Amino acid sequence: MGGRVGGLTSKYYSETRGVKVSGGQAVKSGAILTRQGHKWQPGLNVIGLAHLTAACDGEVYFTRKKNRYNRIVTCINVKPLAK
Repeated sequence: MGGRVGGLTSKYYSETRGVKVSGGQAVKSGAILTRQGHKWQPGLNVIGLAHLTAACDGEVYFTRKKNRYNRIVTCINVKPLAK
């Protein structure tokens, strides 16, 4: 018995990866921001490594910085809602 049972085929798997939100978009706590990527780093109020999720309700914004190897990476941040 072999083969794949259910799930996505490798042909369509690449469509599910990447950034799921855009800058300025409002998100709720626990919302998925990215899937399977090391191009993006967690910033303020963001948790995870390969799958980034929002730690609080707020608005998404992006910043760029150099990592320890002087490579420019994009950080995804969430600005919390004012209460």
